[in-house]
Amino acid sequence: MPTFKKKTTLSTQAAKTKVIVGMSGGVDSSVTALLLKQQGYVVEGLFMKNWDEDDGTEYCTAQQDMSDAQSVADMLKIPLHSVNFASEYWDDVFQIFLQEYKSGRTPNPDILCNKEIKFKVFLDYAELLGGDYIATGHYARTSTKNGRTYLLKGIDDSKDQSYFLHAVNEAAFSRTLFPIGEMKKTEVRKIAEEYGLITAKKKDSTGICFIGERRFKDFLEQYLPGQPGNIESSDGDIIGQHSGLMYYTLGQRQGLGVGGLKTSDDNPWYVSGKDLSRNTLIAVQGGSHPLLFSDSLKVSELHWINGLPEEIIKNENTDFSCQAKTRYRQDDQQCQVIKTEGGYLMKFNTPQRSLTPGQSVVLYRDSICLGGGVIK
Repeated sequence: MPTFKKKTTLSTQAAKTKVIVGMSGGVDSSVTALLLKQQGYVVEGLFMKNWDEDDGTEYCTAQQDMSDAQSVADMLKIPLHSVNFASEYWDDVFQIFLQEYKSGRTPNPDILCNKEIKFKVFLDYAELLGGDYIATGHYARTSTKNGRTYLLKGIDDSKDQSYFLHAVNEAAFSRTLFPIGEMKKTEVRKIAEEYGLITAKKKDSTGICFIGERRFKDFLEQYLPGQPGNIESSDGDIIGQHSGLMYYTLGQRQGLGVGGLKTSDDNPWYVSGKDLSRNTLIAVQGGSHPLLFSDSLKVSELHWINGLPEEIIKNENTDFSCQAKTRYRQDDQQCQVIKTEGGYLMKFNTPQRSLTPGQSVVLYRDSICLGGGVIK
């Protein structure tokens, strides 16, 4: 095992500061723990079990992840605690996830998990362990100015995870460390390999634990049986059958089973809307069809990480200019935010494709994440 050296710039305060690292069994959280130990913090790990995988399936990898986290903790010579938050996850994340799908929307459980579990329940539990801070392997950063803590994008544009953190409160960020937010993913892998961490070459998790590698539709229909209905063109012609509105997202192309119709050309079909009252899926032809695009969206409420911007406080009818993302890894889009009686209206300079109810719009000013809300 390599010998860990404290950085020469280490303050004596770090040696008295305990950090509880959320260790998932992946390379990012492993390197997070390693870096904090190098910096002289008192480091302890915590493995969170957020889903009971004892359901007869092989899709949840919690047992293997726990083993990998323990191997890294042993190598770093730090304690690893384990806690089961499955009950909290079920009540505060999964039930909302199901309700949103049942209502015809497409939720993002990662955002809910960060808000309700990783930066709330985890933070409370870390306090019981005597932690001064928590740390995670998210690709994000924080900055403190005039007593305020701001959420910033991670340095690696391709891995930046601030989108998933926009619903977390400033108070939680003030007690959180993101050591790898200043790094590229390639650097993180390199560090893990140099120190011989078992997770160095472990494949990144590509989905939610409770779904794993199985087809999303196969998982969802266990909890929400679909109601088959018609697929209609934008002109109202019946062109096929769907297996349940909840199984489709706006902009989706695959899995519609529509094509080769005598009355249409060979362009592929895309989901452009859902009519819940008639249990009907609306589809259009061609990826550039006008019905796939919109230059505005509405949200009922916005979570502002650091409070309302001054422009909105001074005049509620003033356009607030900023950048926005309506999906993860999207390039920043210029928009204006307008306070309305029922929430907020956002107008984009460029029409946006497949704005999806239930997904989140996240606001930025350059590298600072301002907050966001759920698209209506």
